[in-house]
Amino acid sequence: MNKTIRHTSVFVLLLVLALLVRATWVQFHDSKALADDQLNRRNAIEQYAYPLGDIIVGGEAVTGSKRTKGGDLAYKRTYKDGPLYSAVTGYSSQVYGATQLEGIYKDLLDGTDNRLKNPLDTLTNKRADPGDVLTTIDPAVQKAAYKALGDKKGAAVAVDPKTGKILGMVSTPSYDPSRISGSTDGDAWKALTSDEDKPMVNRALRQPLPPGSTFKLVVAAAALESGLYGSVDEKTASPNPYTLPGTRTVLKNENSSAPCEDATIRTALRYSCNNVFAKMAVDLGQDKVKSQAEKFGFNTDKLDVPVRAAKSSYPSGMDKAQTALTGIGQFDVTATPLQMALVSAAISNGGELASPHMVSKVTDADGNVLRDFGDEGSERVMSAGTAEGLQSAMKTVVEEGTGTNAKIDGAVVGGKTGTAQHGENNSKTPYAWFTSYAKGGDGKEVAVAVIVESSDAARSEVSGNGLAAPIAAAMMRAALR
Repeated sequence: MNKTIRHTSVFVLLLVLALLVRATWVQFHDSKALADDQLNRRNAIEQYAYPLGDIIVGGEAVTGSKRTKGGDLAYKRTYKDGPLYSAVTGYSSQVYGATQLEGIYKDLLDGTDNRLKNPLDTLTNKRADPGDVLTTIDPAVQKAAYKALGDKKGAAVAVDPKTGKILGMVSTPSYDPSRISGSTDGDAWKALTSDEDKPMVNRALRQPLPPGSTFKLVVAAAALESGLYGSVDEKTASPNPYTLPGTRTVLKNENSSAPCEDATIRTALRYSCNNVFAKMAVDLGQDKVKSQAEKFGFNTDKLDVPVRAAKSSYPSGMDKAQTALTGIGQFDVTATPLQMALVSAAISNGGELASPHMVSKVTDADGNVLRDFGDEGSERVMSAGTAEGLQSAMKTVVEEGTGTNAKIDGAVVGGKTGTAQHGENNSKTPYAWFTSYAKGGDGKEVAVAVIVESSDAARSEVSGNGLAAPIAAAMMRAALR
């Protein structure tokens, strides 16, 4: 009997020890993970216990906080001109979390960022007053883009080529983040997430698509940098029509009467000659085109502005026919509007690509700067001579070629149109692209990229010049004022 009791006692003691070990492990090892778990309601209660800090555009807050009625979540997020700025702010929801700037700077905006605490706050564990996020967005550029895009499905980005500041970022159709900021907005959330037009997708950053003929700028840069051609005015070896290598497929030009045979880069950009750039990509080889594309930012999945942009891609392992198609921005080439704006920005800035960013500073509640992003630096992606030549050729596109709708009185404007195939055998409405730069007389510069995925225009009227260039012109005009 004593032996049985003794064994039972040992077993119970082992169970107690195991329980103590597990409790200690949970308390000291798993506690942070449990506390940070998104399903832990205490986090939401704490986050929305007080008004949040604000996201600032042009010196004014485009966000706010509103006292709720009842419940354990005291405040909810509000937005001024929510649809106008949703591609910048993202949303902060009591139920569905936070995205974009709201998500990246959540700790700063709810006052839990350690940089906000003074020594007394640290000792007492008191929650600090929240900080603010100051953006680089120019309200005039943002409004011009949003108005010009209207009811079209698409996106637009404007960048300061010298500093990398993102001056405008719009994605349409848009949505009002206020509709989903509370705890009883399930119907609105369901409507937005089930909408086939995907209004919550930031098309400017997160949806890479075939860039079409705007990619010809990258191929031209590769040809000039590699020495395949010495200038934009040297004749190329470009038969017209051009048959894709190893196939019987003849690559056609949009304008059959354009002088595309053996055309110079300037003429080929002016008329958007497919034969020239397809042949040029084959002559260069995919590795040289890829190398130049990667200098501009293609194939990187770590482009943070600070919101992470989706990867713009230039493929590998192609045959010559596929390489030829990449020369006109087709096959498996994809790009975001941000990426194509950076191509024009580097050309405008003499071959140097400034690091893109849309936050200038973060501050505490008293306006003291916690971090100043300022000039994040730049990288040379092509020679000054190559950039100068491409600037000149892009200017010809706007003054005499396919991009005349981007002209602006009193400014030097260069651009490149693009129309990219959409759907199997181009069965759907093509994408209309335009990327450009503009320089004002006072030294101001801006680079822009616009994509129109769909609109109410007839298929025969879909073009980069017809749909996208006027939007770019409106943004550039606003930036240069």
